Amino acid sequence: MAEALAGRRLPLSAAALVVAVAAVSGCASSGPDASPAVPTATTAQAKGVGGAAASPAASPSATAPARLPGLGPKTLAKVPDDADQVVVATGRSKTSSSSQVVLYRRTASGWQAGATWKAHNALKGWTDDHHVGDLHSPIGVFTLSDAGGLLADPGSKLPYHRSSGFAVGGTGFEDEPLAGSFDYVIAIDYNRDRGTSPLNPARPLGAAKGGGIWLHVDHGGPTHACVSLSEAHMKDLLRTLDPARHPVIVMGDAASLSA
Repeated sequence: MAEALAGRRLPLSAAALVVAVAAVSGCASSGPDASPAVPTATTAQAKGVGGAAASPAASPSATAPARLPGLGPKTLAKVPDDADQVVVATGRSKTSSSSQVVLYRRTASGWQAGATWKAHNALKGWTDDHHVGDLHSPIGVFTLSDAGGLLADPGSKLPYHRSSGFAVGGTGFEDEPLAGSFDYVIAIDYNRDRGTSPLNPARPLGAAKGGGIWLHVDHGGPTHACVSLSEAHMKDLLRTLDPARHPVIVMGDAASLSA
């Protein structure tokens, strides 16, 4: 969130809040980080090297493909063999801040797709070499281990950390209000310690590589590095993603993911 908030246009009254939140996260227009430590991640986990199930509200596809649609061999090779839930966030182009998200569930007959959800990513699009403040979302395959938010747990299967540290104010890149963006978040395991609150400021790969990158509630505009969805879809994800099914997110622009 620290990274996420660092580039936002906020009024002076929100500046102090940004400083506090920045220590927490690294999301473009989203993302805090700081909280209790459980098991720490290895460097490989922090990199997200290796994931989503159709949500109860999502309409399943008629057929279940044997392979995850839109993903090429290099990308598929990074999806862990035990991942039975995969969230695929696909950007319109390398420089676009608009994307779509589909939640896939592995079944006996193949991958069952949920509905396609509109989403936002970072202001300047995507990168395979993310750094703090570059206003790009990282391309890759990352585990999804922890969740949290300003509001009470809506029924999350992932460990959920409720905290006032998720409060945010000010406006985004298109002057849209940011309030409520972190009502619900799911930490993307990029440069973070798994098993801790999304607010945890630890950066195993170093501060320069950014962090605090989340799935969070959409505020109607581009983020600093996170992926944002409607509140209803965030609730769907929280209630569906199951640690026992080893959920991951595959994220990037369409061309990169097809490689």
